[in-house]
Amino acid sequence: MKRKLMFLALAAIGLASCNGGFKQGDGGLLYNIHTSKGGVKIKEGDFVSLNMVVKTDGDSVLMNSYDSGRPMAMPMPKAQAKGDIYAGINLLGEGDSATFKIAADSIFKNGQQRPPGFKGKYLVFQVKIDKVIAKGALNEQVWRGRVTDYLKSQADAVKTQEPGKIKKYIADHNLKVEKTASGLLYVITNPGTGEKPAVGDTAVVNYTGRLVTGKVFDTSVKEVATKEKVPVDPMRQLAPIRIPVGEGKVIPGWDEGLQLLNKGAKAIFIIPSDIAYKDQGVGPIGPYTPIVFEMEMVNVVHPNPNAPKPAVPQLAPPATR
Repeated sequence: MKRKLMFLALAAIGLASCNGGFKQGDGGLLYNIHTSKGGVKIKEGDFVSLNMVVKTDGDSVLMNSYDSGRPMAMPMPKAQAKGDIYAGINLLGEGDSATFKIAADSIFKNGQQRPPGFKGKYLVFQVKIDKVIAKGALNEQVWRGRVTDYLKSQADAVKTQEPGKIKKYIADHNLKVEKTASGLLYVITNPGTGEKPAVGDTAVVNYTGRLVTGKVFDTSVKEVATKEKVPVDPMRQLAPIRIPVGEGKVIPGWDEGLQLLNKGAKAIFIIPSDIAYKDQGVGPIGPYTPIVFEMEMVNVVHPNPNAPKPAVPQLAPPATR
């Protein structure tokens, strides 16, 4: 009996060694729990706030929630399949951290496309659980109230940190900025020689948008997209874009900043959240998040005075009694 137990123990050690220290769970999930606080494990329906880095097994980063400056927050969904990432997160509790390896073939199926250039066998998920609000026996109103209070406290903390993030970015990049009344901070890196766009004109611009961490979240420049590995819709043509100036078609920081640039000018805009995406954020841009744009004014297009005027709609006569 002792020999059998010893054999099983040695076999387990050998299997762990073959998997690089990872244990094997249901559905082929490989996991390595780095920190375990011993708390209650996450269940379906609990609120979870976590940070996650997703890599290929060649160590190429596909997604990093730390870049956005805020954790991912969500009600914990039901695992979609044995051994998926949700099943992995169910092994953790508040304060825990782990690395999961999931076979790429089990993720990219049913027509789901692999990331461009991806050739690895696994996707690697590095997960750190920041906060868990268990649903348990709480009624919906009480549970949602706790979640709302937590999210508000997090947003308030981020809002308080914003001025410091802007100041640090300016210092780290040794920028001598000018500031407008609205709070837009800018540096003209190349003054250009042409005219400036006015309200009603169309600005033709190239741009690259970054978080203050340096992470590029959008660009119109193909070389930047390639270098920074920015996900781009294959149907989108990377080229200068046309912006009607002063018509509220873009964030206020752009509407104001574009009017500061001559044709041919290049500049850096540091845009506080008040004149960007405010307390809502969008995509990788979180609430109260300052953003940085590298801008180039490629051309200024004036409206055509001979263009036909839009037809004025005819109002129906009032109904007769």
